[in-house]
This record gives sequence, C-alpha cells and structure tokens, in this order.
Amino acid sequence: MSQNDQQQSARQLDELRRGIDELDSQLIELLAKRAALTSKVGDVKAKTGMPIYVPEREAELLEKRKNQAAECGVSESLVEDLLRRIMRESYHIQNNRYRCINPGIKRVVIIGGAGALGKVFVGLFERSGYKVDVLEKDDWHRADEAFKEASLVLVSVPINLTVDVIEKLSTLPSDCILADITSIKDKPLEAMMKVHPGPVVGLHPMFGPDAPGMIKQVVVICHGRQPQAYEWLLAQMQTWGATLFEVTAEEHDKAMAFIQVMRHFNTFVYGAHLAGENPNLALLTQLSSPIYRLELAMVGRLFAQSPTLYADIIFNNPENFLLLKRFHQRFGEALAILDKGDKAEFIRQFNEIGAWFGDYAQTCLVDSKRLLLKADDDQMLRTGA
Repeated sequence: MSQNDQQQSARQLDELRRGIDELDSQLIELLAKRAALTSKVGDVKAKTGMPIYVPEREAELLEKRKNQAAECGVSESLVEDLLRRIMRESYHIQNNRYRCINPGIKRVVIIGGAGALGKVFVGLFERSGYKVDVLEKDDWHRADEAFKEASLVLVSVPINLTVDVIEKLSTLPSDCILADITSIKDKPLEAMMKVHPGPVVGLHPMFGPDAPGMIKQVVVICHGRQPQAYEWLLAQMQTWGATLFEVTAEEHDKAMAFIQVMRHFNTFVYGAHLAGENPNLALLTQLSSPIYRLELAMVGRLFAQSPTLYADIIFNNPENFLLLKRFHQRFGEALAILDKGDKAEFIRQFNEIGAWFGDYAQTCLVDSKRLLLKADDDQMLRTGA
C-alpha cells in the first residue's frame, strides 16, 4: 500500500471513529434520560406499594426489544445483555424508597442490626418509613423498654448465638412478631415457638450483605404461628423486590446441607490443597479459561470472609458430618477407578450421573456459556492474584 493510500485510510478511520464517538456520546445522554424516567417510576411505585421488580414486565420488555433487534439486524443476545444490565441499574435507582405496607407498626427492633446483614434490613425498613431500633450486646439494659412498643423483633446475630438470644425474648408483647434471619431454621424456629406465644416466622435471606437490597433475591419463609399477623411483613419484602419461597424448617435445613455445608466444606478443602501445593496463583489465573477463573474465584471468595461464619454453618449440625463423610467415600471410590485405569467405568458413571441431571445439565451448559462470555469480555479475575 502506498503512503498516499495509507494516509487516506487513516483519514477514513479517524472519521469513522469520530462517528462512533458521537453515537457513544448520544448513548450516554439517552441513558441519563432513561435513568430520570426510572427515578420517576420509583416514586410512583413507592406511593402505590408496587414491587420494584415485576418479572412479567421485564420479560415483556426484553421480548419486544429482541424482536426489534432481529428486524434491525442486531444481535438479540447483545440487546438482551445490554438491557439486563441497564435494568439492573434501574432497579438500584428505584431502591431508595418504598411504600410502607403497614403504617400501624409502632416499632421494628432488629437485634444485631449493626451487623453486615442486619444493616441491610435496617436500611430497607427505614426507607419504607418504619421506626427502627437497633439492639446490640451492649444495649440489653434498654431491651425491655425497646420491646414495649415493638411490633416486630428481628433476630440477626451469628448462628452460634441465635438460640441463646431468642431464649431471652420472653417479655415481648403478645401481638409482637418474632422472626429470625439465620441460615438454619429448625432450632431457631423451635426456640422462638417455645419462648414467645405470639406470631412467629423463620426467614432466610438467600443473599449476602454485599447485595444492594432484595431485588430479584430469594427469601425462604418457614411458617411458625399466626401467619395472618405477619402477612404485611411478607408483602413488604415483596415490595422490596424479593421472591418468597415457603418450605418447612426441616426441608430447609436438609437443602442447606447441600447448598451451604457441602459446598463450603468442599471449597475449604480445595483451598487447603492449593495452599499446601503452593502453585503460582497469578500464573493460574493467566492460563485459565473464564470458567476456571470463576471456579478459582469462588474458592478465593470464601477465604476473604469471616471464618467464624463458615465454621458456624459447617459445625452447627453434626448430622451434616455424615453427608460429608459419604462425599469423602465417593471421592475415594472415584480415585479407585483411576488407580485401576478403568476408563470405561469412569465413562459409564459419567453417563449415569448425566442422566440423573437430565435436561438441567443442558440448561446449565447454555446459561454458563452466556455467563462466561461476560467474564471473558472484561478479562474478569485474570490479574487479580
């Protein structure tokens, strides 16, 4: 290519880039206008009590825009990714104020409200216009006074302290709702039912304190006593954007053995093995594909958090130890297949397990591909070590 051609190409490229820059600038302005409208939507929802997150509305919006993208020759998946990210930001903008579902509530007392998850609930109740009082371990000298006007007492303390704290709550008003947000439910619910004759409900928010609120989050409900008395509380959480899932305390704890105990312990052992082998973490992240970087991130994430929290989850129920021992046994059986060099048996078991997962395995493959594309786009966690 001649020098003149190179200069002409450079000028064309500069002109095209200026066009792209102008469109990007217009896009920012459009996003600002959309955010302003979103804020007004939040005002309307706060006045009417409409939930922040309406699944049907989101699904309808996405479908319309994807159809429009197809007509315009634009990638449908690109449009969906952009809109989901924009809508997530919109939900956060609307997360500043909520309608108070039950203005007749005198006072919400949150025991442990200065803790990480407790603060989330304090903020949500306050943004809904409720009078909130926080009790910590050094505040028990004023506990009886706080409880006199309490319409709801919410226990948000470490797992190993939950039952002990609940057992101190025998002087609550008879119509006061007693609830907890512990990640185990059977023992706390039993303790609440024993100590308080009024309304009782067990809650488990399936999210951590780093969540900005309850939008698109699941809260497990384990009913105790007088559910009609705490209907407003469940409605309030739905207004905050939560999806409620009702199970018995026993069902909940059995599920948590797999969701929490087994997962956390397995991650702990994985981390221990990495520390013992002492590989170069920076090199591992550089050489890993997105899915392995995410797996490594889940291990590293555990060790960036409170060891006491995870110890309490794992050690809380000795019955969970039997599950972990069975996992250990199956790990040994799998190693025995390797020792024998029996590749055919490995494949046979692989297919058998795949059949157990059924269609869910294919769903996971499709969904994980979308997730991994996002992780690869911004080189997520590649240089974090």
